[in-house]
Amino acid sequence: MATRDYAKRGRKPRSRGRKAAAKASFPWVRLVVVLALIAGFGYFLWSIQGASDEVVEPQPAAEVVKPKPKSKAEAELPEKPKETWEYIETLPEKQVEVEVPKQELKGPYQMQCGSFRTQDQAEAMKARIAFMGLESEIRRTEGSNGVWYRVRLGPYERKRLAESDRHALQRGGINTCQIWLWN
Repeated sequence: MATRDYAKRGRKPRSRGRKAAAKASFPWVRLVVVLALIAGFGYFLWSIQGASDEVVEPQPAAEVVKPKPKSKAEAELPEKPKETWEYIETLPEKQVEVEVPKQELKGPYQMQCGSFRTQDQAEAMKARIAFMGLESEIRRTEGSNGVWYRVRLGPYERKRLAESDRHALQRGGINTCQIWLWN
């Protein structure tokens, strides 16, 4: 097989692309549009020339006839009443009573982060929670629709503690946790 010498072959002459084609043609359409706009603006200025020189004389308005008052009492307006703001004096002395319902402590809280059909899925969720530094447990429950494996955290004395742990789990990507009363 014969070998070819590609080094001596040289390069193909470059074809004129879009840039070369754009440089070669003159934008006649744009030139015509711009000239038409300039001519139209000039005509507009020529047509309004001298329009502001015309002075329009205001016509005298008909005199307004005011009805004459029948007596002196009607001619004079009564004095402006003095405004009295009594709330300025009474508000600082006022006391408002608000009835606040007492919160009953319902008991400890728990947080459930998942309910799975297989124990392997529950173990995987428990491991994800453990990597975030929280301890969880798996409870097996049997109901009318089969066996469920629930991943739960708790008990928490106050709901606020459970919510702070739930926010930590949400920052880690676990958004399925619900806070309930401990049964």
